[in-house]
Amino acid sequence: MSAEDIAYYACAIISFAVALTGHEVAHGFAAYKLGDPTAKRAGRLSLNPLAHIDPFGTVILPLMLMVLHMPIFGYAKPVPYDPRYFKDPRKGDAITGFAGPLANLIMAVLAAVVAHIIYGAAPGILYSDFGYNVMLLLATFTLVNLYLMFFNLIPIPPLDGSSIIALIIPERLLPKWYSIQQYAFPIFMIVIIALPYLVHFNPFSWYLDVTAGNLANALFPFRIS
Repeated sequence: MSAEDIAYYACAIISFAVALTGHEVAHGFAAYKLGDPTAKRAGRLSLNPLAHIDPFGTVILPLMLMVLHMPIFGYAKPVPYDPRYFKDPRKGDAITGFAGPLANLIMAVLAAVVAHIIYGAAPGILYSDFGYNVMLLLATFTLVNLYLMFFNLIPIPPLDGSSIIALIIPERLLPKWYSIQQYAFPIFMIVIIALPYLVHFNPFSWYLDVTAGNLANALFPFRIS
């Protein structure tokens, strides 16, 4: 393994741990501010990444994607919350759901702003090993946050994008909608892994490149994807 590979993997692991932690804490914090103490009682407002790890979604899946040089995304243990605490359960569910992707967007923008400041002050920073690694970390952090954001905005339960469906379907269908969530995501993950090998095309990589990749390039001072 080359020094460049080691630097890339280190930056990816650090970026993913921070981005995913911020994403999950944002869910729990939004629910808490809406009156639901469930996440706080479960210890899910912690900034410790270990509090949010899902063995497959947080460790195995991202490592597989890194090895395959595919966009890095994944998921953590779902943050527990109880919509019964919300004054408006539908609206509270949506706010809680979209707080995670919003946190990723904010972190990506902040990293890009820091990169603009550093790159503007020292345009030759990429020619030193230390400067290159700093910019690599900022670039990777920006990309990983945007990958997580757009991945979670896919409207498939239990991803955050499914919250918008709960806003528009008839209330009488909500119990049925929530009941299928436990089955939808495993099927989705199988499709993500199997589909590229069956049709020799990865629609999810394409989707993330078009969305997260293009937005990252627009935010950063130079092309990063």
